[in-house]
Amino acid sequence: MYKGKKVIVVTPAYNEEKHIDKVIKGIPDFVDKIIIVDDASTDKTAEVIKNNMTDKVIYIKHEKNQGCGGSVTTAVNKARELGADITVTMAGDNQMDPKYLPDLLNPICEEGYDYTKGNRFFSKEGLKGMPKYRVWGSIVLTFMTRLASGYWRMFDAQNGYYAIGPSALKEIDFDSLTQGWPYENDLLINLNILGMKIKDIPIPAVYGDEVSHMRMWKIIPNLSTFLFLGLFRRLYRKYVLRGIHPVALFFSSGLILLLWGIGFGVLAWHRSAVTGIPATTGTVMLAAIPFLMGFEMMLWSLVLDIQEDPSR
Repeated sequence: MYKGKKVIVVTPAYNEEKHIDKVIKGIPDFVDKIIIVDDASTDKTAEVIKNNMTDKVIYIKHEKNQGCGGSVTTAVNKARELGADITVTMAGDNQMDPKYLPDLLNPICEEGYDYTKGNRFFSKEGLKGMPKYRVWGSIVLTFMTRLASGYWRMFDAQNGYYAIGPSALKEIDFDSLTQGWPYENDLLINLNILGMKIKDIPIPAVYGDEVSHMRMWKIIPNLSTFLFLGLFRRLYRKYVLRGIHPVALFFSSGLILLLWGIGFGVLAWHRSAVTGIPATTGTVMLAAIPFLMGFEMMLWSLVLDIQEDPSR
């Protein structure tokens, strides 16, 4: 128990034979259980886990690879069955220093936060060892996740070191979350829809000889589409289903005007290019005015959405 809360660490592991024993041995005594989900590893991960079994370790084997999100979902559902008050996700590659566990837990236990996560960008030391392409990739993905999730003070969106408090564990349907790489992003979107308070915690990552399975050049295009759709899902569920909110009015009206201005402008430009006849002032205004009005309305919807951030 930690300050009266039952804490369970959930650990997805895929081909982590070199690191999973360090993860198990590094878990502090106040943690009640550690649930490790072996996501159909093809190396000796299972053997290493079994050699390090204790009364705190629960081992679950996926016969078919389900991805990081699928593994976390399996572990979290098991933790809820065991009556967990707080779950902490720690990857099986030993990049997440367990000495920072209290830093994640204290805001939930003492300050009323529902979700806390690590942020490697609070200090230069936190980024040591991270490849530059991953730094820039994380910055891009964080901005897109801010827009989609509505948590505008959050950074380092892809950080997989996080704690989920009692209210979030109870309210979120983890089985409905995506099972692939956008798992953390989807979780943030759902947390915002439910009005949960989140907090970033300065936690540097530990980089060694582990092999990352993330490929930014593949992830960013797919994740961009997911976050774009996630934005519309959040706006609809938060600002339409619960009663029409000014954010929904400004966003929808602005989007229509913006698209009209762009579409009409492109059409007018094409017609002018084909015929050689310059567009009239009226034609230009029919494209420019809706575009400018739409852009301004979209900005207002953004400002209002920032003010609705549950963590403000």
